[in-house]
Amino acid sequence: MSADNSGGDVSVPLRNVLNSIQCIRDRVRDGESNESDGAFNLSNFWDTLNQAVKAVSQEATKLSLAFSKPPLPSQQDGEKLAESILKSVLTLSTVYYWLPKSQGVSLRRQVRDATVEVLEGVAQLLEVILRSPLQTLTQEQLTSTGGVWSACDCFTQLPRDNKAAVLVVLSAQTGVVKDAIEEIEQALSEAQDPFSDVLDDDQDGDEPRGNQDTYWSEKDRRVIGPCQGLMKASAACLRKLMTAVKANGDVTTPQSLSQLDDLADITKEISPGVDDLALCLYPPMDYSGVENNVSKLAALLKKVLDIIRSSHVCGESELTWVQFLDGAVDHNLQKTKDLIQQDT
Repeated sequence: MSADNSGGDVSVPLRNVLNSIQCIRDRVRDGESNESDGAFNLSNFWDTLNQAVKAVSQEATKLSLAFSKPPLPSQQDGEKLAESILKSVLTLSTVYYWLPKSQGVSLRRQVRDATVEVLEGVAQLLEVILRSPLQTLTQEQLTSTGGVWSACDCFTQLPRDNKAAVLVVLSAQTGVVKDAIEEIEQALSEAQDPFSDVLDDDQDGDEPRGNQDTYWSEKDRRVIGPCQGLMKASAACLRKLMTAVKANGDVTTPQSLSQLDDLADITKEISPGVDDLALCLYPPMDYSGVENNVSKLAALLKKVLDIIRSSHVCGESELTWVQFLDGAVDHNLQKTKDLIQQDT
């Protein structure tokens, strides 16, 4: 961007505010909240935060419009614009820091991530303005402005307490696990040995044919069965836990909030475990890899079920499915191991 007015280089205040916002963004991403011994009003926090987000959106719009067509703002006007956008960003980050971890780590992480997205959006808008020639409103500038609006709009969708935040985590995990199960089922329904009907009559004894890298043997398919059972137990665990958190999740005591965070943290490990198992099921199947990943996922699920069992979300009715799934995990683990050991 070039300034051809006599008021000085308007890019200087923009570069300065860009540097400041990048520093604020990094501090928000990596910093800790301001723990307070006083009472914290979550409702007031959300009201103030939403006002701060709205102010950032409005200031970003004003900034973008000011640099959307000639003539450039004077250096004085540029300084005022930069000052206003920086003030709105500082207010947003300050309000974010009000939210203590004692309100729930899961909630704070999601508010932090949303705040960082807004700050990143504003920084990108400033970068675009600084490098764009002053001819007309560029598509890149329109996109960047829309990016700020979109990031600000996301605040209306954020969970309002730690129970809702944990449900967001569980829902995301459930979706990923469901996709992995459907993918392996789809592959099984489509995959077949392309030469089976041609070469069966020419096959002597039980000698395997070449190029087994492209299809599952009968033993492979038998082994996949209990592996799918373990993956489905993972999905059932997440679904049941979501229902239990919805019904019994409590955010009124530090212990309950901490238990909800523990559930969110441990269940985040489920989808990577399911993905690892699913990937090693594709041909050519490495039985040692399958057994290793089955054992890892089973151990993780047992740990998840233990944490559920000892948490406040587990009542008598929940204990029934926790015990059932615990048995299903053991059954599928042992069955997988037995099938792998057959004929070896």
